Amino acid sequence: MGAHLLADLLEDALPQTQCTKCGYPDCRGYAEAMAEAGQKPNRCPPGGIEGIIRLSKILQLKTESTTLSIDPECGAERPRPVALIDPKACIGCTLCIQACPVDAIVGASKQMHTVLNDWCTGCDLCVAPCPVDCISMVNVTENHTGWEAWSSKEAELARKRYHAHSTRLKREERDQILRVANKARSKLEELDSDLAQSETDRAEIERKRQIIAAALARAKTQTI
Repeated sequence: MGAHLLADLLEDALPQTQCTKCGYPDCRGYAEAMAEAGQKPNRCPPGGIEGIIRLSKILQLKTESTTLSIDPECGAERPRPVALIDPKACIGCTLCIQACPVDAIVGASKQMHTVLNDWCTGCDLCVAPCPVDCISMVNVTENHTGWEAWSSKEAELARKRYHAHSTRLKREERDQILRVANKARSKLEELDSDLAQSETDRAEIERKRQIIAAALARAKTQTI
């Protein structure tokens, strides 16, 4: 089996919380590390012990009692929580919105934010950036942990939301690059006009032209 196909199978067996507790940027990154670099299948706290068993079967590894434990470096298996924002303390800084990998937090700048419970994967990533500590993680699955607290259907929906989130960020980044490039082109046209008229400042104008031309070249490579 090729590494790419193996990574696909492993990714399908991960809960798609995109929490990064495994030490990788997302569930796909962890799947590829297991498929290509031999990373162990015990680094996913949201998947829990059942997750280790599922991943080990795909990797054709034996699962003895001594191997069925989450790497403490990554955290611990626990009931699934969702984020709760204290409306009285929220200052509308949007840092939690930026941190959420599945766009489960909505709100505008300087206005109170709200968590969409059905979308929240319990990843904890919104907690640390909050400057006023107004976010708490609330258990919503009682004593159920790992895959007993999460379903394959929920995982697939979370993966789709994560992909949509990633696509949106790339689009916004591209749009910003294009806006800056358009402003640079306008400035370059102004400098070209000044260059044709000015003799005393020709060297400084030419220096600025070269800087802007280089910036435009970089923008072009970033949007290809």
